Amino acid sequence: MNKSFTDDELRAALVEAAYLEGDFLLRSGKRSRYYLDKYRFETRPDLLRALGVRIAAAAREHAPRATRLAGPELGAVALAAAASLESGLPFLIVRKAAKEYGTGKRLEGLYDDGETVCLVEDVVTSGGALLESVEALREAGLTVETAICVVDREEGGADALALEAVRLFPIFRAGSLLGAVKSPAKPHG
Repeated sequence: MNKSFTDDELRAALVEAAYLEGDFLLRSGKRSRYYLDKYRFETRPDLLRALGVRIAAAAREHAPRATRLAGPELGAVALAAAASLESGLPFLIVRKAAKEYGTGKRLEGLYDDGETVCLVEDVVTSGGALLESVEALREAGLTVETAICVVDREEGGADALALEAVRLFPIFRAGSLLGAVKSPAKPHG
């Protein structure tokens, strides 16, 4: 079924699918009382499709010069693929480290030197994964000015990216997403 979500419906569906309460250690090293489990929304075709549509629209609006999308492994790859299918823009996968076999690449996919890339990410806290991706993409001769994420936790990631001349455009901000939390807490597991 190809369901189209309004923004409010998508917000509620993301919370229902991925919002967990407890004590969580985030990639940034911070502890949090809540966690947005990206795999719970990225593995659902209905939500992935809706997010791909929104990311593609955000890329057209905020990164019109981009000729390619890029997503850090592993979490953002499905999102970048969904947005690529919707936008027609090819995408790159940014590995955490160059692989030690085969071609030994850090970037997977074809690109030309000097192209402009729009980064895609799932949840941004400090911006660490995106900053590492920006560095890898720029080292490869690509231009990165824009990143789009599903959720900005509003904990410094946008500011950290701005220091590297990258503007972050979230589909949702944690404040508005958490405002949709109305049901009893869901424990992780």
